[in-house]
Amino acid sequence: MRVLRWLKLPIWLAQIATSAKSFKDNPILGSETLNRYGLHAWRKKVACQLADWRRSRLAGAVLPQEHSEFCANGFILKQNLLGDEEFAALRQEVYGYSGPMREMTQGNAVTRRVLLDPSTLKSMPTLARLLRSPRWQGLMHYVSSYRMEPVYYIQAILTQISDAPDDPQTALHMDAFHPTMKAWFFMDNVEADQGPFTYVPGSHRATAARLAWEQRKSLSLGQGDNSLSARGSMRILPQELAELGLPQARPMVVPGNTLVVGDTAGFHARGRSLKPSVRVEIWAYARRNPFLPWLGLDLWSLPFLRGRQVRLFWWFLSLREQLGGKGNPWRAVQRDHITAEVAGPCA
Repeated sequence: MRVLRWLKLPIWLAQIATSAKSFKDNPILGSETLNRYGLHAWRKKVACQLADWRRSRLAGAVLPQEHSEFCANGFILKQNLLGDEEFAALRQEVYGYSGPMREMTQGNAVTRRVLLDPSTLKSMPTLARLLRSPRWQGLMHYVSSYRMEPVYYIQAILTQISDAPDDPQTALHMDAFHPTMKAWFFMDNVEADQGPFTYVPGSHRATAARLAWEQRKSLSLGQGDNSLSARGSMRILPQELAELGLPQARPMVVPGNTLVVGDTAGFHARGRSLKPSVRVEIWAYARRNPFLPWLGLDLWSLPFLRGRQVRLFWWFLSLREQLGGKGNPWRAVQRDHITAEVAGPCA
C-alpha cells in the first residue's frame, strides 16, 4: 500500500503550484526536510506577492481610503452600506425565506446556510441587485485579488446549542497559506458577548516574522496529526501574536447594515459567545489558485455556471458518503426561517 501511495507523486508535485494546503495529505507539502529548506515559506511569500500585484491592478475598484484601510488592516469595514428602505427590504427577503438549507455542527455551534444561486435569488430582488452592483463586486474582486464570482449564502451562526466543547472556529487561525476572501454583511447589531467575528489587524502581511513563524510550524505538521493545523489552517495562541509584532484580535462589534470584507490568510476567529445567540449575515467566499498571474478567466463567473459549483460540491460529498467514504458534514434540512431552532435533518 505504501508503494501504491507513492504513485501519487506526480499529483503531489503538481500541487506545489496550486492552493493545496494540507501537510497531512501531501507528503511533499508536509516534508520536514523540504520545509526546513523553506518550501512552505516560499509558497506563502510568492502567493502573497502575486496577490499584492493583482490587487494593485484592481485598486481602481475601491476608494483610496478603502485601499489604505485594507493595506493596514487586512479588511475593509463599511457601516451603513445601504439606505434604510433598501436595507429593510433586504432583511425582509432574508428573514422571509423558508425552504432548503444546509447545516453543519462544530462543537457547540451550528452553521446554517442558504445557497444564493440564481434560482434562490429570483425571489430576492433586493439582494440580487446588491450582489450584482459594481460597488459590491469591486470590493469582492479587490480583496480576493481576482475578478471572480464568489460563492454567496445567507448564513446563520447558532451558538451555545449544547454542552459540547467550544466551536473550533473560536480559535485564532488562518484559512490557508495564501490570500483568500470572505465577507460578512450583518443583518442585525453584533454584540460583544454574542460571538462577534474577530480579526488581528495587519496579520494578512507576509512579514519576515510571519514567514519565520510559519516555517517553524510547518516542520511538524506533516507527522500524522489530523488537526485543522495539519490540514493547512494553522492555529495561533493570542500570546504568540506579540512576537510577530501583531496586536490582539479586534472584535467586530458593529451595527446591522455593516459589511466586513477580509483576507482570511490573516488570523481571525469567531468570538466566544457567552450566551445562546444567533448571528445572521450575507456571507461570501472566494478562493482560487494563488499562483495564477491573471485577474479574470473564471469559468464559474459565466452566466450558465454562476452559483452552481456548490451544488456540484454537495453532490460529490453525498456520493462519497454513499460509497462508504467520509461523511458529508453539510446536512440537508428544511426550516421555516433562517433562525429556526435546531432540529433533525430532512428525511
